[in-house]
Amino acid sequence: MPTNQLDQLKQFTVVVADTGDFASLKQFAPRDATTNPSLILKAAQMPDYQFLVDKAIADNKAKFAGQELLAHVLDDLTVLFGLEILKIVPGRVSTETDANFSFDADALVAKGKLFIKKYEAAGIPRERILVKIASTWEGIRAGEMLQREGINCNLTLLFSLPQAVACAEAKIKLISPFVGRIMDWYKAKEKKDFAPTEDPGVISVKEIYSYYKKFGHATEVMGASFRNVGEIQELAGCDLLTISPNLLAELQKSEAPLTRKLSPEIARESKIEKLPLDEKKFRWLFNENAMATEKTAEGIRAFNADAQKLAQFVAAKL
Repeated sequence: MPTNQLDQLKQFTVVVADTGDFASLKQFAPRDATTNPSLILKAAQMPDYQFLVDKAIADNKAKFAGQELLAHVLDDLTVLFGLEILKIVPGRVSTETDANFSFDADALVAKGKLFIKKYEAAGIPRERILVKIASTWEGIRAGEMLQREGINCNLTLLFSLPQAVACAEAKIKLISPFVGRIMDWYKAKEKKDFAPTEDPGVISVKEIYSYYKKFGHATEVMGASFRNVGEIQELAGCDLLTISPNLLAELQKSEAPLTRKLSPEIARESKIEKLPLDEKKFRWLFNENAMATEKTAEGIRAFNADAQKLAQFVAAKL
């Protein structure tokens, strides 16, 4: 019988590690892992992973120069981290597309195909990769095009039901609604803390999960960006949860019983109504949601800033 809360959680939710640190992956044995520019920047600066930076540079230095060399090294480095992670996790890795392509569907499709080509050249089947794209209207369209070609996508920076519905209708494989960042916004605005049951991020993910299960959408829901263990406990039963190493450690230390809070059966009984959506409706509802608009834009800017820092870090070594 599972004793600690992490093992209990794994009985009804796929646990994903939100890290680029391979030691953490070995410690917590998640099924999948997810990375982003911030995590890769952090990992690339650790001495343990210098060999990956060196390899990406060595593989491209004779073939390219200048900005072209830097671009190829960065793409290779992103995939090399993914390849190392796939040696440890039995499932999938999410690999993030460039944040500055968030409003360019064609560029996102091209980058997604490039990642898959690189992974397949290294002997990894595309089923083990999720191409990670921000949940803008253009990002969702890019995801739709990639899904039609059998390339699975993870639509990230997702903060609202309209974004989730648009993803489901585009037949996206998986979405990452951001729990903690939603809570951060409301905490700053309302100047108060929230109990896990009243946490606006938790409530948002429960709503999305209920909508998907009630209306028969196959898109997987992966709660992300947690600030505390209480948020995770409230979403026990969600399809997947991607969790940082410090919170995985907390779950692993606790032996308190963990109750399943989300299930398809409960979701199908919910009173949620169908949301008809086209581009105009999506853009309007998204615009009317100040939190979703601000947090999506802020997330894209932050990932882009860390991508630029990673580029500077690598450029200094070329």
